[in-house]
Amino acid sequence: MNDAAPLAHIAIHDTVERILAEVPRGRLLDVPTGEGALAQRLWDLGFEVECADLYPEIFKLKDRSVSRADLDAELPFADGSFDYAVCVEGLEHIENPANAIREFRRILRPGGTLIVSVPNIMNIEERLRWLVSGYTSHFKPLSRTAIRDISSEFPGMEEIALHVNPIGYSEIRYLLEKNGFELIGVSQDAPKRKLWAFFPITAAIRLSGRFVSSRKRATRWADELNSDEVLLGGNTLIFTACRGNCTP
Repeated sequence: MNDAAPLAHIAIHDTVERILAEVPRGRLLDVPTGEGALAQRLWDLGFEVECADLYPEIFKLKDRSVSRADLDAELPFADGSFDYAVCVEGLEHIENPANAIREFRRILRPGGTLIVSVPNIMNIEERLRWLVSGYTSHFKPLSRTAIRDISSEFPGMEEIALHVNPIGYSEIRYLLEKNGFELIGVSQDAPKRKLWAFFPITAAIRLSGRFVSSRKRATRWADELNSDEVLLGGNTLIFTACRGNCTP
């Protein structure tokens, strides 16, 4: 029996499944796959799923295979091998997200779809938390004590829990465009509760943006950074992008 547990918030898996539910089936890379919980859901949808992880020993789908893959290095797959690539709980754990995006471009076929998630460090709650404390809830100071606690939970596999790269909306958007991806859409995992309490602040932020020219707002992606998905979004941003110009 497969008893793979999701290492990410279940709402992220729900969103990824919803995004892929209506698209044509094809070959899909799930990396990092963790125990295989998301991969199982995508198999059930009818995709031909290839699983890969830095630590394949934690994989729990007994009837499926898994490859060892490091997102900071070259992925062990040929150019143009996949129609889809899904990277949930990956980029914030590695030293070089730019390398991972380049590798996703390489292993995807022209017109292929990439889905990546990162913690939403730009919603209003996290912006205020950073202003007050100097860090967000997703990226706390990596003191020796904190690292020791993580090491005790995942001995020899600290990367599973260690968030080392506070990458946000602008950085992901830049890396996607630099590597020839077209951004299709941005989703959230699940709405955060009680964000209504911040509405006066978010209204003031959005109003202040009206005093900036539309050209400058566009070049700085200001309207997107202050959109409902980002400013009022949940814990996670989920990007869907296409390799190449895929606008109908």
